[in-house]
Amino acid sequence: MRDFLIEPDERRRLPSVDRVLGSASDLIKQWGRSKVSSQIKTALAELRKNAAAKDSEQLSVDGIVEAVRVALSLNEQASALRPIINLTGIVLHTNLGRAILPQNALTAVLQVAGGPVNLEYDLSSGKRGNREKLVEELICELTGAEAATAVNNNAAAILLTLNTLANNKEVPLSRGEMVEIGDSFRIADIIERSGCTLVEVGATNRTHLTDFELAINKRTGLIIKIYPSNYRIEGFSQNVPEAKLSALAKRYDIPFVVDMGSGNLLDLGRYGLPREPTAMMSLQSGADIITFSGDKLLGGPQCGIIAGRADLINQIRKNPIKRALRIDKMTLAALTEVLKLYRHPDKLSSDLPTLKYLTRDQDDIKFQAGRISPKLSAALPATYNVKAVGCASQIGSGAMPIKSLPSFGIQVTADNDKLLRRLAEAMRELPYPVIGRISGGIFQLDLRCLDCESLFLDQLSDLKDLLN
Repeated sequence: MRDFLIEPDERRRLPSVDRVLGSASDLIKQWGRSKVSSQIKTALAELRKNAAAKDSEQLSVDGIVEAVRVALSLNEQASALRPIINLTGIVLHTNLGRAILPQNALTAVLQVAGGPVNLEYDLSSGKRGNREKLVEELICELTGAEAATAVNNNAAAILLTLNTLANNKEVPLSRGEMVEIGDSFRIADIIERSGCTLVEVGATNRTHLTDFELAINKRTGLIIKIYPSNYRIEGFSQNVPEAKLSALAKRYDIPFVVDMGSGNLLDLGRYGLPREPTAMMSLQSGADIITFSGDKLLGGPQCGIIAGRADLINQIRKNPIKRALRIDKMTLAALTEVLKLYRHPDKLSSDLPTLKYLTRDQDDIKFQAGRISPKLSAALPATYNVKAVGCASQIGSGAMPIKSLPSFGIQVTADNDKLLRRLAEAMRELPYPVIGRISGGIFQLDLRCLDCESLFLDQLSDLKDLLN
């Protein structure tokens, strides 16, 4: 009978959780006993699955403690917000934080975050002050509104406005404006949650003034117009101009609200960009209240701005929900400094990052692509082909969704999509992750937003190791 050498079960060599905990006092001090204990259990469970494939050091108490240390550190890094390099070609990328703040706003945020400030304290009188006073003055100066306030985002601005002015009342809205924004949030749901009853009027592609007039009755609270934030209806289509809706609302003595979405304060045509309606234009067309985002075309921090008639703004301020939605001192500081820049439109394209990226000259981007592409090619294995090519950037975050900006970038191709996906993954594993996009068998890096060229180039040497 043939003899077999029977190896002892390696899992019996694994120490207990308590034994590992006894040697992990420094980890417990840093992370807490509960977190360390949980990670030890995870590590032991993983070792039990394939203990025979591990060497003695990995199965020892010291080896397990070290593995737990590494895992906890990686978990901590993974949960933190990290700076990245946006080469997606989308300037205002919602998933990447939208607008980048200008330097004066960053300085202001750092200053107010580091100590006490007169947030709601009047230095002249020594009494309680108004936290939004300066921001309101700037918004009114730039838009022509009588009064203004701010909350934490534009969805909150719409919800607060509707809840204040039309709670338990009906709100007619064109079917062509019943938009869905990111992460499946729908304007219809926001209207319902605000305590209003949505009344759909018109058709998806065509809505007439008579559709609104037929929907108005004694239960109507206001009329609202929503600018489509991420699509356009073209061809056989029609919507009702703001001026006509304003006249209709005045005839029935109800407010007319315009959600502008992106929040444009100036004529973009002067910078060679596609024209968009401005906040001032909507107010001049008769809107009683306008709402818009602070972190889109405005180029500021995340917030929602509400501006318009003083009597309506005062009602909105008194709504108890306003306190739950108000912005903090850092957002106020950043928004104030961004709005100040708009007093000097001739310098705005150099001082405001959002406008700087949107107006960047294509030839400048092309020259940058010419400098970078050979260096990227040298950093990649021979299985990848690299070349500089023209491309098209998008503004992003729903602003001018069908418009694009001529740009330049780097195109990487390979024998199969698996290699491209691995490259995209390796780019995301760099110390400063680089985010591009894969489409049609091409990994595309649009350089429109690359203002840290040396940082990008310095870490290319890590790519070969990551790909191997």
